[in-house]
Amino acid sequence: MNAAYRKGETGLPELNGSLFQQALLEGEYGPHFFAYYYKQWNSYTMAYHQHHSTEIMYLISGSCIVDVWQDANAEERFRLKRGELIMLDANVPHRLIVEEGTSCRMLNVEFGFTASTGAAPSIARLAGEEEDLAALLRMPFRSLVLPDPEEVFHVLKSLVLELDRHGGDGEARGAGQGGIMIGLLFAELLLRLSRLRREQLQTSQQPSQLYVRRAIEFLHQNYDRSIQVKEVAAEVSVHPGYLHRIFRAHTGRTLTDYLNMLRMEKAKMLLGQSEIPVAEIADYVGISSRQYFHLLFKKYTRCTPVEYRNSIERFSWSDHQPTATDR
Repeated sequence: MNAAYRKGETGLPELNGSLFQQALLEGEYGPHFFAYYYKQWNSYTMAYHQHHSTEIMYLISGSCIVDVWQDANAEERFRLKRGELIMLDANVPHRLIVEEGTSCRMLNVEFGFTASTGAAPSIARLAGEEEDLAALLRMPFRSLVLPDPEEVFHVLKSLVLELDRHGGDGEARGAGQGGIMIGLLFAELLLRLSRLRREQLQTSQQPSQLYVRRAIEFLHQNYDRSIQVKEVAAEVSVHPGYLHRIFRAHTGRTLTDYLNMLRMEKAKMLLGQSEIPVAEIADYVGISSRQYFHLLFKKYTRCTPVEYRNSIERFSWSDHQPTATDR
């Protein structure tokens, strides 16, 4: 799409609201927000409409339908459920339908682009360092549905809260208008969206990668308690035997071996960087038997926990007492 330059309310040159403009990859541009709100919808059919901005509609709960005109003669219908989002490019006609007797809660954000004057990285700088974002900006779409393992939702919530803090007077806000935090959160939003898109494209060809990634995320979030393979499999909605096979194929390790390795890495960190007694470290990494913890630690590190702690230098605040020259 061609860039349409105009002067915004701030006097800064703005582009049109589309993500897919060459100027975004070449100039110093950041976000300019026009609307951001939560909304509960109940048994509702919206008329077709369009915005001059890119829109993200995130479904927090319930279910809904979004109809999108893909061109002059083709309408496409998307059924969204909790934890999914749809991105709509600027000037794409669409409507929301919440079927009779149902409801949904949404978080919506609408944004365009303006010259970047803040300390947050511009879109071009981000795309120059992150190939996933560059690929997203070079692959135009009118609408895109993405599943979200709550990564995007947490960023969106933080972004909207920050916008509210800076934009309580109702004005549209951008990275240069609302401080560095808005620009940084928007940068994180774009990066997370672009990585979800890359994963979506990959898993459309090899869905097992998604199951393995979700299993690994579950292990990193729950290593401090007792975990069984069947529990991890239930979390990612696959049969335990199938998860075992694909996990080993993708990582070169069994799921149990990966979990034990993760636990020992966490134990090494706690032994080296904390004052937690050696006898309590096992509990911090989800192993109920101290004897078994010692056996595992020696297997993975070739030394005992005590030997490991004694072999490294640890920083302690007590090692350096303030002197008159420090004050």
